[in-house]
Amino acid sequence: MEEEKDDVQPKKDEEPKFDWELMEFFLKIIRTIFVGLFLMLVNITLGLYLGFGVPEESTPGRMIFFYSWLVITLAAYIYYVWKMWKHKMKAP
Repeated sequence: MEEEKDDVQPKKDEEPKFDWELMEFFLKIIRTIFVGLFLMLVNITLGLYLGFGVPEESTPGRMIFFYSWLVITLAAYIYYVWKMWKHKMKAP
């Protein structure tokens, strides 16, 4: 019976291993959220605060610039997230 108890308990000299794959997964999550929030902040600042996206406050040229910028950055963000997340994790 005592031999079985010794086998179940981990040795005190062994340190828990750091899971780098889990760290990589969390970094992907953080990067996705950070880049998305940053792009939203920039686009909201340009569109609402500076008035590029408001028809009453903007000229047609500024609106074309703003909405083109909005579509291009959204497409770039979706491509960035797709490229980052397309690599599958290894099965445990």
